Amino acid sequence: MLKKLSLLLLAAIGVGLFFFYDLNQLLTLDGLKGSMAQFDQYKAQSPLLVIGGFFLLYILVTALSLPGAAILTLAAGALFGLAQGLLVASFASSIGATLAFLVSRYLLRDTIKKRFPERLAAIDTGVEKEGAFYLFTLRLVPVFPFFLINLLMGLTAIKSWTFYWVSQIGMLAGTFVFVNAGTQLAQIESLSGILSLDLILSFALLGVFPLIAKSLINAIKKRRVYKNYTKPKTFDRNMIVIGAGAGGLVTSYIATAVKAKVTLIEAGEMGGDCLNTGCVPSKAIIKSAKVAQQMRQAEKYGLQSTTPQFSFKKIMARVQQVIADIAPHDSVERYTNLGVEVIKGYAKLIDPWTVEIKLNDGGTQTLTARTIVIATGARPFVPPLPGIEETGYVTSDTLWNKFAELEEAPKKLVVLGGGPIGSELAQSFARLGSSVTQIEMAERIMIKEDLEVSKFAHEALTQSGVNILTSHQALRCEERDGKKFIVVKHNDNEIDIEYDELLCAVGRSARLKGYGLEELGIETSRTVVTNEYLETLYPNIFAAGDIVGPYQFTHVAAHQGWYAAVNGLFGNLKKFKVDYRVIPWTTFIDPEVARVGINEQEAIEKGIDYEITRFEFEELDRAITESANNGFIKVITPKGKDKILGVTVVSEHAGDLIAEFVLAMKHGLGLNKILGTIHSYPTWAEGNKYVAGEWKRAHAPEKVLNLLEKYHAWRRG
Repeated sequence: MLKKLSLLLLAAIGVGLFFFYDLNQLLTLDGLKGSMAQFDQYKAQSPLLVIGGFFLLYILVTALSLPGAAILTLAAGALFGLAQGLLVASFASSIGATLAFLVSRYLLRDTIKKRFPERLAAIDTGVEKEGAFYLFTLRLVPVFPFFLINLLMGLTAIKSWTFYWVSQIGMLAGTFVFVNAGTQLAQIESLSGILSLDLILSFALLGVFPLIAKSLINAIKKRRVYKNYTKPKTFDRNMIVIGAGAGGLVTSYIATAVKAKVTLIEAGEMGGDCLNTGCVPSKAIIKSAKVAQQMRQAEKYGLQSTTPQFSFKKIMARVQQVIADIAPHDSVERYTNLGVEVIKGYAKLIDPWTVEIKLNDGGTQTLTARTIVIATGARPFVPPLPGIEETGYVTSDTLWNKFAELEEAPKKLVVLGGGPIGSELAQSFARLGSSVTQIEMAERIMIKEDLEVSKFAHEALTQSGVNILTSHQALRCEERDGKKFIVVKHNDNEIDIEYDELLCAVGRSARLKGYGLEELGIETSRTVVTNEYLETLYPNIFAAGDIVGPYQFTHVAAHQGWYAAVNGLFGNLKKFKVDYRVIPWTTFIDPEVARVGINEQEAIEKGIDYEITRFEFEELDRAITESANNGFIKVITPKGKDKILGVTVVSEHAGDLIAEFVLAMKHGLGLNKILGTIHSYPTWAEGNKYVAGEWKRAHAPEKVLNLLEKYHAWRRG
């Protein structure tokens, strides 16, 4: 900080001296003309000294962003001629601009980064891709003040060397015009005479040229990508969508809503993993498990606690019934009625416009489409543990059918993984009578959340009967004497854990194989590589949902589906970048954990100057009435501001409570706006208002309040 203050003071002194000694008068057109005779005399006596002094003066003026750079450029032409003047002015202006750029970066970037981390990160991402190109365009157009460009670019992550050489080349044309004009200094009446309207327009056209060139290059790239393929003259469909999960369903729905001819291809069940094996069945069993737990804790509600009597098979049958009740919302019949052609089968890309479909009922069908959207989702990842295939396991996809056959919950259940899915299912099956051991390799469960949230979740699961083993690494699975064991390592010791069923919940991997992606050269790593518009290598092939990431949530897949549909159908007219700024998610343990934006540990990692506002649900009337007052709301804001950077809610109904904060963040509303909103009493939503009130209380204007106190005392006499 001291170094920054010293540099700032030095710069301020330099600027102050510049104006104190009226040096600014020398850097005017009249001042330059009046001084030329004396400068010529000095040059004749000491040419190298004059050139060196002029060079350093130009650098100093540019580095300090002082007015007069244009006059100095004229002077370069008048003093040294076109060739020598252009050489001196070009290098001096670029070096001075780079120094101004470095000063701006040193003094301001860290502060700006702390105040606006997300915006600056987005800018840096763009600069990394296109920074040099756009800087070159700006340098070509003299309409944009060069000193302002220097200062603003210093706030970005563009490399110093890149800034220098792009500036050197980009400013050359403008420097030439001024240096050349300087050779005819006596004929110049004003600077506006140099930059005539025609000349400015010419520069503007010159600046636009790179943009035109970029468009041409992109067009060439497209032609190169498609060079080995023959584009059909006509297409069977406007859009083909592969996969009927959330991403594919939304894409199809929107496409048919705007009257496109669209075909949806799905080999399995409509609705994807969320309906059939994920969100829906897990929430159904969570509810049954919660009711069972409430029966055990009925004394909390003034009732007699009892051990729940139930048939595990009936619970699993209810899960299947819930799926069946929701299935019509995503059914073939519904989407057919909406105007979508639904084909049951396996799709494979033959070329960028052609899809081959192996129909479930036999036979093959081939269709062409102008746009193809891949939305094939993800599957549970199974770690390659020795012996795991031999001993057997279930995943969040397969357990529903397997456990439906059981008369009672597995007596000994091992859950491998401490993330949201593993934690939800571990708690639920523990409440339904299983002896559950949850194994997590990291030092805590739900590691993406703040430490206090992880501890809260750990305690909640433990109270439900889950034996949580953190910092335990799974090594192998074994079967001995008809019993199954998973061997884990902890503190260099191996521990055997017996189980009846092993549930793998260590994450999900995108479905990438079998769709022709490799044959077409579409880049994949853990997911399909797309740009910000969801385009793959081929601009007419899009991807959406879990196969893309970066969030594997049903609501994000639906969100991406809109962009895939609109960009795929109308991208030739207008394209939209996917907006990931405000993404909420909820872990449905009991109590729930919901979050949007950053949490405290992310704020620390990003170096944000933040503050925390909390509200404990033990103070909320509705939570007290329901004997569910264990939890809190935690809001992250910039120091001294009510702008919401992130919210974590731990409570019953947390997934519902977070919605108000999502809306506020999406539309730029701060805590003051939430505080000024009427909330019904008594409701859980009042917690949102009260946390806003806590922020307001912490930022009460003390001086004003002291004056008011004195005023009221005076009024009392």
